[in-house]
Amino acid sequence: MSAKENRALVRRWFEEANNGKAAVMAIIDELCSNNIVYHGAGGEETRGLREYKQRESEVFNAFPDLHATIDDMVVEGDKVVTRFTMTGTQKNEWNGIRPTNEKVTVWAISIDRIVDGKFVESWVRYDTYGLMRQLGLVPKQGKE
Repeated sequence: MSAKENRALVRRWFEEANNGKAAVMAIIDELCSNNIVYHGAGGEETRGLREYKQRESEVFNAFPDLHATIDDMVVEGDKVVTRFTMTGTQKNEWNGIRPTNEKVTVWAISIDRIVDGKFVESWVRYDTYGLMRQLGLVPKQGKE
């Protein structure tokens, strides 16, 4: 696929994700390889479409109003790097963290590898410390 097509695929993913869990679940088979590998911010890794669907479902269950704004995107070959800002309210348990009902804003960067029009591998890193601070799990320092 061309750089333009890869860019469009990633933009479509973000647009659908901003429509919520049902929208993501409706397109995940179309846009993701059966063998997708996800490398998460906390070092976790999911392999295969079934595990990836479970992961996405858990994120949207915890943050049902999750929204991402693309801040920057760079395409090189089969990889697309996206810098984005996420907002959402933690309404349900997530990664063992009880619901806080806190609205958070976090920056993130993803590197997605695309083959034959499908996501095959994804690396995601986000401001974990900032997220934990906003959820009230890490004490604020100074005049924050």
